[in-house]
Amino acid sequence: MKLLISRTLPPAVKEKARATFDVTLRDKDAPMSEAEVTEALDSYDMILPTLGDQFTASAISAAKPRAKLLANFGVGFNHIDVDAARAKGIAVTNTPGAVTDATADIALTLMLMTARRAGEGERLVRAGNWSGWHPTQMLGLHLTGKTVGIIGMGRIGQAIAQRCHHGFGCKIVFANRSKKDVAGATQLDSLAQVAEVADVLVAATPGGAETRHLIGADVFSAMQPHAIFINISRGDVVDEAALIAALQDGQIGGAGLDVYEQEPTVPNALTDMENVVLLPHLGTNTLEVRTSMGMMALDNLAAFVAGKDLPNPV
Repeated sequence: MKLLISRTLPPAVKEKARATFDVTLRDKDAPMSEAEVTEALDSYDMILPTLGDQFTASAISAAKPRAKLLANFGVGFNHIDVDAARAKGIAVTNTPGAVTDATADIALTLMLMTARRAGEGERLVRAGNWSGWHPTQMLGLHLTGKTVGIIGMGRIGQAIAQRCHHGFGCKIVFANRSKKDVAGATQLDSLAQVAEVADVLVAATPGGAETRHLIGADVFSAMQPHAIFINISRGDVVDEAALIAALQDGQIGGAGLDVYEQEPTVPNALTDMENVVLLPHLGTNTLEVRTSMGMMALDNLAAFVAGKDLPNPV
């Protein structure tokens, strides 16, 4: 079977893929356009896409697909219109589990950097403007013992909760679409209730149409003025304009972001603010994790070829 891999993957993944399938490796690092998607669906039996590839309803509907499986590289799949794919008889899989710890680690990185003003401090030193230590310089938020609110208590949300509770003695509250029992954490009735009590509010919910702009002006207005907001989920989960307004108006104390609504475009309003930490979507950026993600995607492909149940169907 012919397999298209949409972006360069770690060496071990490429080696295994070539040993197992008839592989075409796309030689670009930019996302696939809608036109490329339609052509690929018509030309390959299987595709291994990833973040940003434009598997929109229009691109999928325009195809007379030869492809029968999209084995997504990544847990998030909001770049794929799953309903449109299913309507064309195309299955979709993802790579849950492989990304959990790495993404939770980035959440903690952003929490600490934002709370302790680490980005601002590094810029001060690099610019040669640091005049030396003094008792009231760059006072930040002490994370230990604070209340952390988590929006979305799936694998990643639970991993963040464990790190905050056991590592920093934080109280954990959360909002989730369904009832869930999580040791050491309390589920509240609404997102607004979580926002009201949290010193740190973390978005860890999946992306997609159901969660687009889930976090907007109503959530930010409910937060405390010293509280910080962290997003490691998907950029369009947040109404970015509302976040900018909340930061500019002093409704919240700061933000740490790894994802953006119009990624890779980051508004100047965010880059101009000192109380915002901005990372270039580093959530799973380690060789071990990216290799594990690739191997999981290949497992889905191999199961499909063998006529077995898909390990990770969406």
